[in-house]
Amino acid sequence: MSVDEVAPALTPDYVPGLDLRAAATDGGERAQLVRRDANALLARLLTHYEDKTTDQAADIMRMPVRDYLDDTLWQEELRAVHRQVPLPVAMSCELPRPGTYKAMDVIGVPVLITRDRDGVVHAMVNACRHRGSPVTELGTGTASRLTCPYHSWSYDLSGCLRGIYGEKTFGEVDRGARSLIPLPAEERAGIVFVGLRPGTSLDLDTWLGDLTPLLEGLGLADLHHHSTMELPGPNWKVTLDGYLETYHFASLHRGTVFKTNLSNMTAFDRWGPHQRNAAALRGITDEALKPIELRDPAKGVGPNYFIFPAMAIAGGYRQHVAISIVLPGRTRTESVTQQIIGLRRPPADEEERRAADRTRDWFFEVVRDEDYAAQYAVDRGLTALDGTDLLFGRNEPGVQHLHRAIRQHVALLRDQRGE
Repeated sequence: MSVDEVAPALTPDYVPGLDLRAAATDGGERAQLVRRDANALLARLLTHYEDKTTDQAADIMRMPVRDYLDDTLWQEELRAVHRQVPLPVAMSCELPRPGTYKAMDVIGVPVLITRDRDGVVHAMVNACRHRGSPVTELGTGTASRLTCPYHSWSYDLSGCLRGIYGEKTFGEVDRGARSLIPLPAEERAGIVFVGLRPGTSLDLDTWLGDLTPLLEGLGLADLHHHSTMELPGPNWKVTLDGYLETYHFASLHRGTVFKTNLSNMTAFDRWGPHQRNAAALRGITDEALKPIELRDPAKGVGPNYFIFPAMAIAGGYRQHVAISIVLPGRTRTESVTQQIIGLRRPPADEEERRAADRTRDWFFEVVRDEDYAAQYAVDRGLTALDGTDLLFGRNEPGVQHLHRAIRQHVALLRDQRGE
């Protein structure tokens, strides 16, 4: 299915998933917080729409092209960022019930996330303690026990070694010392965070800070998992640059995203290294004509939350929520993206299932054929620009914020090493 075939099914009148009208009073404290925040975003974007403006950074930012090309710096960024911070690598809806799992590669580390019989999430290195074979294939699934396909050693969903094939002939094994290597893991607001340093803990209260109640109010913990798809991309920073600005909508997405979103019009907010870029939807023109108490931000605002350093959440106000997990690949020039589609409720019939499929296909094809095609070309062009610099405009505050956060983590690591 092509983008042109799918795009007409997606109009500016997306089906809202949350009741965000200013006059609404139902819902708990978190829902009310999100409602107030969404209406404030709508007011900010209405001002930008009337004035033909956008949120801006204090100045233009210069970025040496060498920062994208230096293999040593790339390795340092992985150590300072991805191997240090809580990584958002799964949605709770991908592990919807006890006995479910998700296995994936995270910057070369085979990670296995499980939900045990008590509903508790665990993470571990997906490598059997006998000879290192993965105990399950990549992807999501269900299992009552994890059995290595090489020699049939088996583990429970918390990673404890439970069975050794031919144990009498193998010899005595201390099972307690041969569990799968655990990794720190926690759930928060419908997101599963994992750390890549065994023996450490995740302080998500500090890491997410004041962003937590807004994420919780989006209701991501209640999503129904529709699909997870994976696609390759170029350098991880080149890839993420495209997620954090709307400046390119009119030129790169004229036949797709630009049909539903205005270009170069964003309300920008940040929480520590995390951020939100809220785009103005074309429906904002209709909302501007309504009394304040009847305005629906879901029809005029498209928030894109970015949880540093890997997760972009789009469509958070709607029935269909699109989540992207962007991780560096095994080389500097590669990245891997998982695209997850979550639904506010399971499809009630075949028509609703097809609508969810259309969202999945549209999202995948636009990113692959437009965003990543352009970014692969950028990656190729950077080599020829080595020795020069790039410019991030004042109208690209999200991109600037990403690179400052990366630099801060690299500087912190260097300070810790006394450099």
